[in-house]
Amino acid sequence: MAHTEPSAPGTSPARPVAGLLLAAGGGRRLGGRPKALLDYRGRPLVENAARVLREGGCRPVHIVLGAAAGTVRERADLAAYETAENPDWAHGMGSSLRVGLASLAGSGAGAALVSLVDQPGIGAAAVARVIAAYEGGADLVAAAYGGRRGHPVLFGAGRWAAVAAGAAGDRGARAYLREHEAAVSLVECSDVAEPYDIDTPEDLFRLASPDVPGTGGGR
Repeated sequence: MAHTEPSAPGTSPARPVAGLLLAAGGGRRLGGRPKALLDYRGRPLVENAARVLREGGCRPVHIVLGAAAGTVRERADLAAYETAENPDWAHGMGSSLRVGLASLAGSGAGAALVSLVDQPGIGAAAVARVIAAYEGGADLVAAAYGGRRGHPVLFGAGRWAAVAAGAAGDRGARAYLREHEAAVSLVECSDVAEPYDIDTPEDLFRLASPDVPGTGGGR
């Protein structure tokens, strides 16, 4: 895999990077508590994840909802973002990725930066670094943690159709990324973010932490 350093300040691609937040999961291992609605600093977790994308430089930001979508819309302030609903959310992340990429058709975005709602340790600083690599000319970029690929992941618009075609089950874009491993530009983010997931009740303590690395900062 190629390793890409952020481009010089002030460079900008002709087309913006859209943020694509996957927030449809039902939290099966959390006892059926939708992850988007988990409490984080007094607000639904989905608000934090969407704000991170905007603060990191994504325009527009699209959110894919699924489990308890109506309740999420009622409780979370998502007025600044576009939302799409995945009726097949129970079939896994792949279906949400397809819905999200389809929602970006006509948005004018040159790339989609994909993030997951249940990774609050990944903040705006990591998002900005991945976008900077795109601005430097890469169209397939992933944040890395100790050299290991993680989220967020950016796909140039020319790759969306192939990514969607290969998205199935809970694999999301893993198959596509494996097939195109040599083309992935990795951007190290372990100094500004932590890629843990909120998957089980044992992980919930992380939401109570007042100082989660990587949640602040901007471009």
